[in-house]
Amino acid sequence: MITSDILKLSKKLKLDSKKLVFTNGCFDILHVGHVRYLEEARTYGDFLLIGLNSDLSVKRLKGDERPFISQDDRAELLMALKCVDKVVIFDEETPLNLIRMLKPDVLVKGADYKMDEIVGAKDMISWGGEVKNLSFVDGYSTTSLVDKIQNLRNNKKS
Repeated sequence: MITSDILKLSKKLKLDSKKLVFTNGCFDILHVGHVRYLEEARTYGDFLLIGLNSDLSVKRLKGDERPFISQDDRAELLMALKCVDKVVIFDEETPLNLIRMLKPDVLVKGADYKMDEIVGAKDMISWGGEVKNLSFVDGYSTTSLVDKIQNLRNNKKS
């Protein structure tokens, strides 16, 4: 959850003239599309901070059967990636409050979002931040993985 440590970190990075890159998501089943996206996101600055939807937030967004992996486990998996510097869990459906508090230098989302759909983009531009729309890694999505697993499971039953 959002702590004073995260706010202090954001301020220290600014004082040290370091670029804070922010992205967010559920990252429910980590896959190579996520890894490539996060590696590219990290290239836009000195520190990559991920806003991770909490379990309650994921349930509200994706339904009662989600998340498949707990927020603490998802955070641990993300922190194991060398391109990720910090993960902060948030309960809201969007990271808008977090973005407004941290005022990152760069906000990154995938190409599956149009620029006018990116939460916090207007705020970022208002304080001179950048908004980056990264290319989508075709063939990789949590939904497609879940569908594939369910199809395999259904085929074994018949």
